Amino acid sequence: MVVEGARLAHARFPEAQFVFYGVESRIKPILDRLPRLAQRSQIHHTDALITNEDKPSVALRQGRQSSMRLAIDAVRDGQAAGVVSAGNTGALMAIAKFVLRTVPGIDRPAIASYLPTLRGESVMLDLGANVDCDADILVQFAVMGEVFARTVLGVSKPTIGLLNVGIEELKGNDQVKQAAQMLRRTNLPIQFHGFIEGDDIAEGTVDVVVTDGFSGNIALKTAEGTVKLVIGYLREALKNSARGKLGYLIAKPALDKMRERIDPRRYNGAILVGLNGIVVKSHGGTDALGFANAIGVAIDMSVHGFVARIKDELERLKLDPQSDTQAAVV
Repeated sequence: MVVEGARLAHARFPEAQFVFYGVESRIKPILDRLPRLAQRSQIHHTDALITNEDKPSVALRQGRQSSMRLAIDAVRDGQAAGVVSAGNTGALMAIAKFVLRTVPGIDRPAIASYLPTLRGESVMLDLGANVDCDADILVQFAVMGEVFARTVLGVSKPTIGLLNVGIEELKGNDQVKQAAQMLRRTNLPIQFHGFIEGDDIAEGTVDVVVTDGFSGNIALKTAEGTVKLVIGYLREALKNSARGKLGYLIAKPALDKMRERIDPRRYNGAILVGLNGIVVKSHGGTDALGFANAIGVAIDMSVHGFVARIKDELERLKLDPQSDTQAAVV
């Protein structure tokens, strides 16, 4: 899946080069069947690997020669523009944070991804890296999400919303209400929409959805489950009768278009934002097309200078004399 995904990514980005970290005897035979990709690729052999069962703390202490650690080291040393992994999420976050460190002004990295909406696409963060977040952390997420929307999604003036239990100013916990006040007062060119609710995510009310990792992960998994439920109901309805089957044949072009629009492989590639380097987490259960899209996200972030732009925005936030958000970057 990884090598085939690189082949698909290479077709889209012919100038990209790839370094595969892992067991050479397993990687080379696959590459040998793909001569064009092989010409743009290297293999860094290592027998050590981190499994999905390994705890992040164990992976951090004992995985210094693992494929994941060596790939992240390459980003730190400037030998690679970014790393894409379908491995252990907790280990990837722990090792990346330890090796790459966070961007000055960022207390905690976040997991961000983009989602389909009725109006296009939006980015949401955090999706599970930080269960508890204070107001400063949420403001940092807002800055990083705004940069992501501009650099990866191509939105010229992204709007930002704070996920809450209601849109009224009096609703929500203290952290969310304080973060809203800080974002309203900043002189940064951030278009803060205000509070949004869960149904606003799919509606596409804002370009950037900001929340803590607890709520973000639940919202993401709920959306994924709802999509599977609707598709399951639709498939069952269309196959249970002759009329349903006939209706399926008539509606097949439209259904194929809908399936392509909501295909999770199109949105594969969660980004660990806030690090001094590009790290993209692919879903472990995806296929080559999904992994190719994750590679594409990493390449887009590199080409558009994502990390440098975050640093610039945070420096401007730090120097903003009108905003309480100075506390977020000291």
